[in-house]
Formats: sequence, C-alpha cells, structure tokens
Amino acid sequence: MDSPLPDAPAPRPIRELPDELISQIAAGEVVERPASVVRELVDNALDAGARHIQVKLMSGGVRAIVVEDDGCGIPVQQLPMALKRHATSKIASLNDLESVATMGFRGEALAAIASVSDMAIASRTAADAHAHRLDARSGELQPAARSRGTSVEVRELFFATPARRKFLKTDSTELAHCVEAVRRHALARPDVGFAIWHEGKLVDQWRAASVQQRIADVLGEDFVADSRPFEHSAGPLALTGRAGLPEAARSRADQQYVWVNGRYVRDKLISHAIRSAYEDVLHGQRQPSYVLFIEIAPELVDVNVHPTKIEVRFRDGRAIHQSVRRAFIDALAQSRSADAAGVESAMAPLAFEPTMPATLYVAEPRPAYTPPVPPTAEQVRLSLVQHEALWQPDEAPAAPAPSASAPALPILRLPDEDWPLGRAVAQIQGVYILAENKQGLVIVDMHAAHERVVYERLKARLGSAQIESQPLLIPVSFAATAEEVAAAEQHADTLARLGLDVAPLSTRTLAVRSRPALLAASDLVALTRELLAEMSQFDASSVLERAQHEILATMACHGAVRANRQLTLDEMNALLRDMEATERADQCNHGRPTWRQLEMRDLDALFLRGR
Repeated sequence: MDSPLPDAPAPRPIRELPDELISQIAAGEVVERPASVVRELVDNALDAGARHIQVKLMSGGVRAIVVEDDGCGIPVQQLPMALKRHATSKIASLNDLESVATMGFRGEALAAIASVSDMAIASRTAADAHAHRLDARSGELQPAARSRGTSVEVRELFFATPARRKFLKTDSTELAHCVEAVRRHALARPDVGFAIWHEGKLVDQWRAASVQQRIADVLGEDFVADSRPFEHSAGPLALTGRAGLPEAARSRADQQYVWVNGRYVRDKLISHAIRSAYEDVLHGQRQPSYVLFIEIAPELVDVNVHPTKIEVRFRDGRAIHQSVRRAFIDALAQSRSADAAGVESAMAPLAFEPTMPATLYVAEPRPAYTPPVPPTAEQVRLSLVQHEALWQPDEAPAAPAPSASAPALPILRLPDEDWPLGRAVAQIQGVYILAENKQGLVIVDMHAAHERVVYERLKARLGSAQIESQPLLIPVSFAATAEEVAAAEQHADTLARLGLDVAPLSTRTLAVRSRPALLAASDLVALTRELLAEMSQFDASSVLERAQHEILATMACHGAVRANRQLTLDEMNALLRDMEATERADQCNHGRPTWRQLEMRDLDALFLRGR
C-alpha cells in the first residue's frame, strides 16, 4: 500500500519587512568589511569637491572609522535626509542614471552603514555660522565645531549584527584593506591630498601632486623605473597609464589597477585584454604590474551593475578590449636595448633565418647535428688577431705581426658605433654569446634571442596569409553548447584562417575536419572550445591574432638557431644588431629573458676590486 504523501506546509503570510531589517539586508551587499565603509565615505567626500581627506581608524576600522573632508558640506536641513535609503543628490532621473559622472549615486551607503554601526555626521557649509552634528541612531541634532566640510564617524561596526563581525579578520588585516582602499582613490585623484591615521599614528600621507608623481609616491620609484607610460585614444575613449616591464612581473596580482572615469573597477574583459598583450613576454604564471586609466563618455558605460560599484558594463565591450590590448602591446613593443638608442637594423638577415611563403607550411626536418671540432690554441690566437684588424678604426696603424716568442693576445677595442648590446667577443658552450658594450658585459641566450627575432619577423610578414591546414581522415566530433554552435557558424571564416574547419553536425554537435599543420599533437577539442569561448566573449580579431601568434611562435621555436650551434663573430654581431631593431627582444616567445647586462661595478664586485 502506498504511503500517504506528507502534508504540504502551511503557507506563510506575506508581510512587509521593517525598514531597519531592509537596511541591514542592503548593508550585507554594500558593507563587507571596514574597507567597504572607507571606500563609500571617501567616494562621498570626493563627490563633495574635497581637496584634502583624512581617514582615522581604530582597531583596523572595527572600533572606529572617521573620514573628514573639506568639501562643500551638507546643509543642516538636509542632514536627516542624508541617512534615508535611496536619498541622494547625485541623480534625479533615469537620464542621470544612464550618464553617471559621480562616484556615488545609489543613495544607500549611509543608510546601510548606519544600520550596522553607531554613526554620526557633522557638517558645515560655507553659508553656515557653525557645524551641526546628527546622531544616526537617536536622530538628535546638535551644534558642533568644525570648519567647512563633513566628518562621518562610524563606531563599533557590525555591533547590531554580531554574526557578521565574527567573519572579520585580524586588526592588521583589516587595516591593510582600508589602506589599500585609500591607495586606489589616491592613485585616481592626484589633485587631492590623503592622510591615513591608525591608533593616533600617521600610516600614509600623499599630498596633491602630478599624476606621475602620485604613482611614484603610492607605488614606489621602483614601479616607475620598471614600467613604461602609454597613451591611446580612439573616438570617445582615452587610455593612459603605465605598463610594467615583463622582467618586473610579480608572483601575485597585487599591482594591477584599473579605473573607469575615476572609479576603481575589476573587469574580466579588461583583464583578459591586458593578459593577452603580455602573453608572449611573460614567463609561466608571473603577473604583470600596471596602472590603467580609462576615460569614456559616461553614457557608454553602465556603472549600475553591482551595489559596491566595483563592476561596470560597456556598451561596446569588444572595442574596449581591442583598444586596451593595443595600448599595452604598443607600450611593450620597445625593448630595453632600443631604449638606449634608436636603432635601425643595419645588418643583412641572418644566414640561418627561415623564409616564410604566403601560406605557412610545416618546417622541413633539420639535418642531424654534428659536433664541431674544437679549435687548437694556435687557431684561437690567429682568429683573434684577424678579428682585431676588423674592429680597429680605418686610420689606425696595422697591428704588428705576432711574435712567436711572445704570443700575447690583443686587446679588442670597441668600435666607434655605440651599439646598446655591444659587439660579440666569444661564444660559451654553444649556448651563450658574450658581448662588450660601454657599460660592461652583455650575456645573450642565443636560441631565445633568435627565437624572438624570427617570431617577430614571421608576425610582420603574416599579413592576410592563412595558416596551412591539414585535413583529418576522421573528423573529430564533440558535444557542444548552443553558444558554441552559434559561435562556430558566426566565426567560420576566422577559424579557417587559423587552419581549423569547424562545422555543426547537429544543434548540439560540432565536428573538426582540419587542424593547423603545425599542431599535430594538440588537443583539438580543447583548442576549439577555447577559441569559440573567446570569440563569443571578446573581440574576434584579437583572438585570431593571438591564436595565429601561438602557431607562429611554434614555428619560430623550430626555426631558431639551436644550442651547440657554433656561430662566427659576424653571425653573433648580426644577431645582436637584429635584437636591437626587434620589438619585445628582451624576452623570448615563452617569456624567458634573452639577455642580461653586467655593469663594470658588478664585475668589480665579483673580484673585490676597490675594497
């Protein structure tokens, strides 16, 4: 006999929540920790036109947060209104919401903070004889003493919701988050002075300064030295900032800052664009450092996406992605060697450089390597004497013939040309090139350097050429989502330029009928899924370029000169000159460094000279 069905629960009556509970629920979205309060209050201070802002904290902001500014202040009759939910002076209509130009606009931060803390506001306008202080809990309004501006006191955060307080970290951790929140504002507003106090002691202070000086003050002189400035504009979009050099990349993503119209944001679209610009100059999982300021017409970006206002949505995300990627690619193009002097490649292409037809083919098998016969001591001596004649100035007298009784090696002198990477003097174990420049000694990884040179030449020559594809005897089919099928149909031409023939077999199945000829060992399903996901979300042209470059990088790796290849001095110097004229020559395609400089003081330190 079937068991009877359990009785349905009695319906609960629908009731309207009290205002205090509504505010506490809203506070869960707006106020996560003391740093959230600091961010919201500093936003309001900046909107009020403050030129100097002080943040005073106790116990990492848990016991007390006081934010003081010298802005326009709040009229006394409007102080009670400031604590009501959805009351704001920033917007008044839907048109205002669609083109927000202020940091705050939702009108719920002060009400949310007041619901989970003991809060008071003291403010004075230029027209007031004195300030007034409003207690948020009692509603009591009293005269107060302060100059023009506003002070917001937040004490005992989360005292009304003790369960939330248990999730807070140690005081030092919460203090670090509060300082970071102010740092983000300080970087975006160099015209405003900021000061942070903790337990009565000054933690950080930044006076009003230029943009570049503020970046140096907040992030340090090392960041400025290890980064390059950039500017890029396209219609209503303007990008400025600094891109960290690949060799200064960090293990953590703790120096990555992006602002949109002065608002600090975290956006996957922008992060992907920047990461793709660094992809062939970063080694492993290293994280780049950068500062990016995006100025765009307010109506082209939606800031009403999340209560914390840390997320945005762009009307034309693909254009943003393309512009950000291009700005960083251009900033990273110049190598450190080219920074020293503008260099044009004056040497003929290397004899071992692979050629590239209009269509890219699989590289031919390389002949087996035959170890060279080591030269005798006499051959080395005669070779050095011969190259001494090459490096002497034309008007210099001929070197005397070497004496059999005193076979002293000549001292090689630098030529008149001031080459940043100097001139080659030797090769070590068939792997490294030693060169001498005016600063000291340059050590070059031969294979890594030539790999970058070949890679950049292949990219320059690719143009509209199509990656050579290889048909599959048995197509590879896989279950696909509706989004993947739609992307495959929409971007079929783009996939074909990559050597991929992807066609739908049904509404839920895709088949790969050809693959890039160079990627015989790749996982076609994983590769196809990755490309389709990126093309459906980001700019298809940048995805095409990135995928093409990955294939060209494989070709460059196979085509570059191998280790244990003995080069002549002319070949070594040709490689050095090509490095100086090649973009991104400081790293190989995998992000490894291609050369290192040892200055004379470094060499002196090795031998304790001057001590």
